[in-house]
Amino acid sequence: MPSMDIVDTAVTTGSFETLAAALGEAGLVGALKGEGPFTVFAPTDEAFAKLPDGTVALLLKPSNKEKLTDILTYHVVAGNVKAADVVKLSSAETLNGKSITIKTKDGMVFIDHSTVTKADIKATNGTIHVIDTVLIPE
Repeated sequence: MPSMDIVDTAVTTGSFETLAAALGEAGLVGALKGEGPFTVFAPTDEAFAKLPDGTVALLLKPSNKEKLTDILTYHVVAGNVKAADVVKLSSAETLNGKSITIKTKDGMVFIDHSTVTKADIKATNGTIHVIDTVLIPE
């Protein structure tokens, strides 16, 4: 049984420092520590590093809080969606109101243009699926 919420679980893994900083800057930490349940497609620090130079610093500026919030809530789906459920879906509505595309091929799961690299990390208020690319809503 998990003992930590989604935010604390992500922070303790050590691979989500940029995501944690972004959640703090966007004011979303409290929401993702809430009851949920939530499913988070969490980009690693390496995923954020793939963005063009300066993008993360630009997004973390207070003047870009709305854009940052839009991007971060695009990584969150309401409900506790496990990998066994994800593979049955072709899309899912995110908390920002837009839908992500879900595809499976050769045993791999793709969320938009990212690949799920680790699934079903349990938290007290939901599930984290690790992805290798930051999702950008269109």
